[in-house]
Amino acid sequence: MAKRWRIATHDADRAQSLERSAGVPPIVARLLVARGIFSPDEAQQFLAPKLSALRDPAELPGVDAAAGILHAAIADRKPIVVYGDYDADGMTATAILLRCLRLAGADASFYVPHRLDEGYGMNVEALRTLADQGAKVVVTVDNGIASLAEADAARQLGLQLIVTDHHQMADRLPDADAIVHPRLPGHDYPFDGLCGAAVAFKLAWALCQRVSDAKRVTEPMRRFLLQAVGLAAIGTVADVVPLVDENRILVRAGLGALRQHQLPGLAELERVAKLTDTPELGSEDIAFALAPRLNAAGRMGQADLAVELLTTDSRERAQELADYLDELNQTRQSIERSVLLSARKQAKQYLSGGAAPALVLADRDWHPGIIGIVAGKLAEQYCLPVVMIALDKLGASAGIGSGRTAPGFDLGGAFAACREHLVSCGGHAAAAGLRIDEQNLEAFRIDFCAHAEQQLGGGERVGEVLIDAEAPLSALTHQTVSQIEQLAPFGHGNRRPTLCTSDVRLAGPPRRMGGAGRHLSVDLEQAGVKLRAVAFGAGDREEELLRVDGPLSIAFRPVINTFRGWAKVEMHLEDWRTQEESQKESSRAPSAGAQESFLPR
Repeated sequence: MAKRWRIATHDADRAQSLERSAGVPPIVARLLVARGIFSPDEAQQFLAPKLSALRDPAELPGVDAAAGILHAAIADRKPIVVYGDYDADGMTATAILLRCLRLAGADASFYVPHRLDEGYGMNVEALRTLADQGAKVVVTVDNGIASLAEADAARQLGLQLIVTDHHQMADRLPDADAIVHPRLPGHDYPFDGLCGAAVAFKLAWALCQRVSDAKRVTEPMRRFLLQAVGLAAIGTVADVVPLVDENRILVRAGLGALRQHQLPGLAELERVAKLTDTPELGSEDIAFALAPRLNAAGRMGQADLAVELLTTDSRERAQELADYLDELNQTRQSIERSVLLSARKQAKQYLSGGAAPALVLADRDWHPGIIGIVAGKLAEQYCLPVVMIALDKLGASAGIGSGRTAPGFDLGGAFAACREHLVSCGGHAAAAGLRIDEQNLEAFRIDFCAHAEQQLGGGERVGEVLIDAEAPLSALTHQTVSQIEQLAPFGHGNRRPTLCTSDVRLAGPPRRMGGAGRHLSVDLEQAGVKLRAVAFGAGDREEELLRVDGPLSIAFRPVINTFRGWAKVEMHLEDWRTQEESQKESSRAPSAGAQESFLPR
C-alpha cells in the first residue's frame, strides 16, 4: 500500500543558534531542533546522558514500601517468588529482581506463566500452587496492576503481595501490600514511560541500598546494578517505550554495560546472534537480534528457559540455552511466515468491500504465540488497528487474541470498552491481549470496529513516512553519518533520521537476502555516487523493482555498517517511488511551504 511522504520543515534560525551555542555540527543541530531541543543544556543532556542523572529510586511511587517488605522477608528467611511475564521486558525484569534477591541472601525463585496455557498475568491456580509449595512473598514484575481478583486470592492464601508494573490500571487498585508503578494515583513521578524491567531495576536499586545500609551500595551490589542496567536496556528497547528521559539514560548506559559487565547468558546470546564482532552494540542490535531470541522462548511456551539463560552463572549452561533459543527463533520465523500469509488473505477479503476502521481476524490454525508479531506487521501495512485471534481447535476453550494499534488509537482502552464480550484483557495503548469465547467473536468485532471508527474516523487510512530532510547520496560521507549517530540510541520516541532524495537509479538488479528471501539488497546510483541499500521485509517487492525503468525517489535511513573490521556507509531503504508516482503524489499533496536540505549538495 502506497504511503504518504511527509517532509519536516526546519527552523533554520534556531538550528544555527544551537549549532553555535552548543558547539555541535549543523546536521546534529537541525535534528535536535526537530526533536524540540533548543538550549545547549538540553542538547548536552540528550547527546551525553549520564547514568548519574537517573532519579533516586525512592522517588518512584511505592518503591520504599516494597523494598522494606523484601528486606524484612530476607531477614526472616521467608521464601520469595518473583512472578514474571513471558516477553523480553518481563523476562529481563524477572532476571533483575531474582539476581538481586539472591545476591542479598534471599530464598528466592521465579515463576513465569505459560503463554499458551495460562496467558498474561497472575492466575489464581498458580498462586495456590506457589502457596502450597511454601512461598510467603510474591512480587510481580511487568504485570499485576489489573489483577484484582488474583490479588484478593493472594491475600486469602496468606501471601504477601508486591505488585510492580507499568501497564494500564483497572477501575481500582489491587489489594496488595505494596504497589510500585510510575503512574500510581496520588503521586506525581515526572516520567511515566518506564517499562517493567526499568521499574524492577529501580526496586532492585532501592533494595541494594537497604542491604548496604547506605545510598552508596557495596561493591558486589554496584557490579550487580551495572549488569542490571544492561538487562533493563534490553527490556526498554524490546517493550518499545519512548527512548527519552530515563529510558534514554538506561539504554545508552546499558548498551555499554552489556559489553563491559557481561553476563554469561547475554555473551552467549550475542554469539548466536552473530554480534560478537560488532565493536559497539546499538539499540537496533537489541531490537532485531537479542530481544527476538528471548521473545521466541516466550512465544513458544518456554519463557522459563530464557529467564534461566539470564540468571545462570554457568558458561556451559548458558551456551546450551542460547543455542536452543536460537533454534526456537528459527522455528518461530517459519511459523510466522505461514501465519502472515494466511492473515493477509483474510485481511484482503475483509477489505475487498472497501475501507474498514479496523481488522479483527481469527483462525483455528494460528499459533497463539505468533499472532502478536503478525498483527504488528498488518497494522503497519494497512495503517489500521489489528486484532488477531487464535481460536481453540476444538472450540472447547477461549480463543487467545493479540492486537497492535495504529497511530492515534488506544488499543488497551478499546479492549476495556469492549470488555463485555471478553473473558479477560490487558495491555497498554500500543499493544494488548485478550481471551474470548468463540460465540462472542462477531459481537466483539462489531463493537471494536465501531469504537475504532469513532476514534479514527471513516475513510481509507494511508500510512506515512516521516522524513527529516532531503539529501543527495554524495552528502552521505562517513563523517556526516557518524555525526548523525550522535543522536543514538534510536527507537520509539527517537527514531533514526530518515532522509529522501530523487533521481536515483538501480545500479544492478535487486537481490533477495535473509531467511526465505525476506529482505532485499540493491545497489543504487545518483550522479556517479553508488551506495548499497537494504530494504528489510521487502523481499516480496523484488518484481516491482525489477520492472522499474527510470529514476526513483527514495526514502532511507543512513547507517554505518561495520563488518570484519571495515566500516562503510549504507542505507536502510524505507520506501521508494517511480518518477511518475512522485509527480502524482506531488499534484495531490497540499503545499506545505518550502522544504530545505540541511546537508550540502
